[in-house]
Formats: sequence, structure tokens, C-alpha cells
Amino acid sequence: MVTGVLLAESLRVGAELQVEGLRLTRVSRQDVSASAVDDQPTTWTFIEFEAADEVAQPLAEALAEALLVEGGWYADFHVGQDHVVVFANTIFRYGPDDREGRARTVAHGRAVGVPSHQLDWP
Repeated sequence: MVTGVLLAESLRVGAELQVEGLRLTRVSRQDVSASAVDDQPTTWTFIEFEAADEVAQPLAEALAEALLVEGGWYADFHVGQDHVVVFANTIFRYGPDDREGRARTVAHGRAVGVPSHQLDWP
């Protein structure tokens, strides 16, 4: 089962995310002023979703096309035990024991401007 969260603010203007089999499970707005930085808004819209495992790759590809390039935004989700982290035009997938894969993902996040405290995936 794919489960994850997307921030509406991370989508570029004009982007459409349409993935067959993707199900919305919850939408919430939260004050994140304690962790937002620079040009990030202080209120974020969290879109929680789920899908069957076979949706993981099409979802990752659609997110890679839809996310903002600037600003250090990403979306992430889990498929089975793997963690998938998607940045604009870049997809990472690593398992629970893949320290190198996680390190590469974190390094890329830092390189594109994600604040370190927002790279705290479990």
C-alpha cells in the first residue's frame, strides 16, 4: 500500500496531478510558522493519500513533473517498507536499511534548498 502526504504549496502553478488509483484520505491546513523558512508560507495544506503498490511509480513520475523547482519542496510516500522521496524532476527510493540511499536523498534535498530540519524522515 502506498501512503503519503503532499503539500499543496509545493505544486507549481498550472500543475495537475492526475494519477489513476490515487485516493485522497484527508486534507488539513496547519500553522507551520515554527518550521517554515525564508519564502515558505506559514500555513501549509496537507493532502494525505493512498493507493495500491502499482501506483507508486506513476505517482512518483507525476509528482516529479508537478513539484516546484525552486524553494526546496518535495513530496514523500511509503510503498511497502520503502520510502520514496520526490523532488522536481528527481525521484529517490530506498529501503529501511539503505543508509546510502537515504544519505543521497538527504544530500540532494540540501542541494536544492530543503532546510535540514525538514529532512527528518523517520
